[in-house]
Amino acid sequence: MDRTEHRIRVDIGVCTYKRPELEQTLRSLAAMAIPEGAEIRIIVADNDETPSAEGRVNALRGSVPHEIVYVHCPSSNISIARNACLDNARGDFLAFIDDDETASEDWIVRLIETAEAAAADVVLGPVKAVYSKDAPRWMRRGDFHSTFPVWVGDRIITGYTCNALLRLAAPSLTGRRFNLELGRSGGEDTEYFTHMHRMGGKIAYAPAAWVEEPVPAKRAAFSWLAKRKFRFGQTHGRLIEAGSGLVGKTRQLALASAKSGFCALASVAFLFSPVRRNQYFLRASMHAGVVSGLLGVREIEQYGTAEVRSS
Repeated sequence: MDRTEHRIRVDIGVCTYKRPELEQTLRSLAAMAIPEGAEIRIIVADNDETPSAEGRVNALRGSVPHEIVYVHCPSSNISIARNACLDNARGDFLAFIDDDETASEDWIVRLIETAEAAAADVVLGPVKAVYSKDAPRWMRRGDFHSTFPVWVGDRIITGYTCNALLRLAAPSLTGRRFNLELGRSGGEDTEYFTHMHRMGGKIAYAPAAWVEEPVPAKRAAFSWLAKRKFRFGQTHGRLIEAGSGLVGKTRQLALASAKSGFCALASVAFLFSPVRRNQYFLRASMHAGVVSGLLGVREIEQYGTAEVRSS
């Protein structure tokens, strides 16, 4: 790209729902390095019923050296907020970061570099979990909350929105929106990126474009992890089922059931090794979720009002 003729315009979407940590997220965006010749614009999509984040955003405008667009998009459905970011984006790229994450100094630089070098439609970066000292030791040792791409051979075939960059003019992304039916369960990003990949979109990985995410006490629990894995499996199973006939679906049901059973047995075998035991049990939960998704069971709610209720 010839930067003397065209300045790169990057929108950064931050979907928020009743989180005071939004302030730290915006401050990290204010402090990050900017690619040469780039213009940064921040879109804050407030998913609360009332515009509860507006005052916090307005108070920070003077200390953030980028334009901030505040959008109130109720309520309690993350897909509505993600789509609001897409609808209000005006740049060449749209990056997503969560409202409880902080960007590393070179975050957006590394994402843009990778997008250009790989000619990618989407670039993913890692999310590093930050545990409190009160988190279980096995959880900290096994790092169960950090997020990285899943590779299938030499390809990434789906993604996540907690650290992602989208090339908005890519044919695989043009007009694409997040599924409102998945906005409270989660899985809307998995579906979004799976479909864009099936349309020929290329997903690349920028390992140096990392962000940090603290793990709150309500998520530093085995039950939360198991529920999350099960829901992830449900989404995966539903996406498999949508592209399979009866024979294919039967085969996938048998395979997922076998994997779930094997992982459950393996968790018993590693009974006295907490990290390995819990890794296998969580994989058993994920494969059980695949079975559920293949059978057409709707994804469980885990975010938005459901998360507020549980806390």
